[in-house]
Amino acid sequence: MKISINRLKKYIALEQSTDQIAEMLTQSGLEVEGIEKFESIPGGLEGIVIGEVLSCEKHPNADKLSLTTVDIGQETPSPIVCGAPNVAKGQKVLVATVGATLYPTEGDSFQIKKAKIRGEVSEGMICAEDELGLGKSHDGILVLDTDLPNGTPAASLIDVGQDEVLEIGLTPNRADAASHLGVARDLKALLQKEICLAEESSLEKETNGPSITVQVENHKDCPRYAGVVMTDIKVGPSPDWLQNFLKSLDLDPINNVVDITNFILHDLGQPLHAFDADKISEGQIIVGKLPKGTSFVTLDEKERKLSGEELMIKDLKGGLCIAGIFGGVNSGVSEETTSIFLESAYFSPDITRKGAQFHGLKTDASFRFERGTDPNMPVYALKQAVKLLQELAGGKVASEIIDIYPEPVKDFEVDVEYGHINRLIGKKIETTEVKRILESLDIQVQNETETGFKAIVKPYRVDVTREADIIEEVLRIHGFEQVLLSENLNTDYLAEHPVKDFDKLQYNATSLLAGQGFSEIITNSLTKPVYSAKSGYLDPAKDVEIYNKLSEDLGVMRQTLLFSGLEVLAHNINRRQTNLRLFEFGTVYQKAETGYAEGVRLGIFLTGNSREESWIEASAPYSFANIYSAVVQILEKLGVSPDSVEVVESAPFEYGLILKAGEKILGSLGLVQKSLLKLAEVRQDVWFAELDWDLLCKKASGVKKYAEISKFPEVRRDLSLVIDKEISYNSLEILAKKAGGRLLHRVGVFDVYQGDKIPEGKKAYALSFHLQDQENTLTDKVIDKTMSKLIQAFEKETGALIRT
Repeated sequence: MKISINRLKKYIALEQSTDQIAEMLTQSGLEVEGIEKFESIPGGLEGIVIGEVLSCEKHPNADKLSLTTVDIGQETPSPIVCGAPNVAKGQKVLVATVGATLYPTEGDSFQIKKAKIRGEVSEGMICAEDELGLGKSHDGILVLDTDLPNGTPAASLIDVGQDEVLEIGLTPNRADAASHLGVARDLKALLQKEICLAEESSLEKETNGPSITVQVENHKDCPRYAGVVMTDIKVGPSPDWLQNFLKSLDLDPINNVVDITNFILHDLGQPLHAFDADKISEGQIIVGKLPKGTSFVTLDEKERKLSGEELMIKDLKGGLCIAGIFGGVNSGVSEETTSIFLESAYFSPDITRKGAQFHGLKTDASFRFERGTDPNMPVYALKQAVKLLQELAGGKVASEIIDIYPEPVKDFEVDVEYGHINRLIGKKIETTEVKRILESLDIQVQNETETGFKAIVKPYRVDVTREADIIEEVLRIHGFEQVLLSENLNTDYLAEHPVKDFDKLQYNATSLLAGQGFSEIITNSLTKPVYSAKSGYLDPAKDVEIYNKLSEDLGVMRQTLLFSGLEVLAHNINRRQTNLRLFEFGTVYQKAETGYAEGVRLGIFLTGNSREESWIEASAPYSFANIYSAVVQILEKLGVSPDSVEVVESAPFEYGLILKAGEKILGSLGLVQKSLLKLAEVRQDVWFAELDWDLLCKKASGVKKYAEISKFPEVRRDLSLVIDKEISYNSLEILAKKAGGRLLHRVGVFDVYQGDKIPEGKKAYALSFHLQDQENTLTDKVIDKTMSKLIQAFEKETGALIRT
């Protein structure tokens, strides 16, 4: 959200610098993310001066160029080569001096330098309108009619609108601050100054015009609806001050009527809509709904099918506007409009949010209505808009103000205890200071006693409805930085030693993966219910469903990181980024026997090629070894070893492994099933691993163990075993370490064979065994004894046939 400093100064006297104002607002909860300088003319005409052409002669080496000398207020005139056909002696012109930067209406900016043009020196540039960004004309240089001295800055002749604009990252709860008035209210409390707000004056009917009646079918969806008819409207461009205000907020001026409604929206936070009164069938405005499937063409000329649930502004022929969201193409203001019906309403946030979500429309109006506007603002804003229409469009009031407001929205009443304020803030704040802060925020203090009071909150503060909200208001104006830490801090706790730093563990894992070329992703915790319904391994009954879902596609909380990651892969693959390695730390959710369960998972994704093809070697697709290697390195980084590894050939994997610690699953990895890839519209193989990060952190040793490097050499021996297909390498490794004792340093597998040379149902493993003693050189006798133990263990426990 953008806020103009110039406009804020219309509400409140600001003596502080823009940086100081930004700091104050940020500390109070309205985070200023940036400050931009706005100039109605880019560059502010800096380096542009008024000059007088003293001489003008034909260029000796170019037919279309002229040699001029121009007085720009310096001791000697400046020689300038000019290509304009209308340049002549005696003219007053605008000159860009050497070093000035020009920002033309079209094209990139450029700097003026001293140059030689066709052999003649040129020290500046006599400018045309478009070269200065003043317009689009390039017929010739701009000739002035002025008595200002030569050398006078152009900004003294041409008004340059300048402003500083705050970029505020508005949080969803602060709907009240979505306007210049809203921000000024906070500054009023912070600076202890009064706001200068225009008084609400009565409007008198000036003439007769089209008769408009209004009928509201459902006051729950539209608690308040106001409007007025104006005639003699002359649609045209807005004045410079209004256009500059809108441009400073990155809005394009359209015409005076539309610009005024946009001004009121950003100034007061009240959206308005102007209808061409002559296009309203039989002068009847109806606020209600239209049947599902009804076609409606919006201002962007797109035909939309109505859901039947959105609130519509309609007449006897059909829809005129999607209430609070977007106008219709057939009822809007055009250059031919002379009479308007100006609408100012308070629409239910729920009905607006649902309609905007259904149609995928996010407008400045819906942004405010769906968060909650001020139900007491419509008539005041309407009157301010009418004044501007009278002044800028020649409009005349042609009706009394219509104001349908059968059940006024009540103020919030909140009971507050002083003791709770001091306890939650962590500091005693004097009762006089509490009352001053609240009253400066338009929160009345009533029924005060020694222990507390009743706070009366205006309904535009939709986020202040509880005691904790009142306390937060006191704290943010009093200042978070005013709550000092005690000089003596202490705590009592029981914990394992050494204490595990879970953030550091995650940082270490992130650094490891990033160092291997992985990119971290962050995806939405909300996902599609179809994933659990069609996955074949997730239980739809365990989905945590969102009650106030924005759409069916974001209807449940995810049970796994798989599908949100696949959506990222699909997005990139569709944009020809097919070789990807990604990871994500994210939370997953499930219904449990008692309430809900959630936990952090680490998801790892590989797809495409591990290396690009080149003249040295061919491309190589990712394989199981790549995903397994990534998982093993994470486990080694954490100091965690799985107790067992199980082969799996069921969803979500074509084939893969499950890593266990006792009966608990540390994680799983493998090749994702084609049916699941199809659900996420991924059209290439994906290797995926999902690790239980919470469990891994608990299992992490927290202490690095070191051992002295042995002075004695390592010995390797190999064995070839023929075993049943069902026996995993992991079980062989565990058995070997048990039988080999302290001398067995490590085990490896360097060949696996299945084929016609061994019996059906069997496979052959070639294993390497690395033996080492920390204290002595191994003898043949000791080595043979150890290998004998290994062979006996394999034969007895697995029925292995040792090949010789």
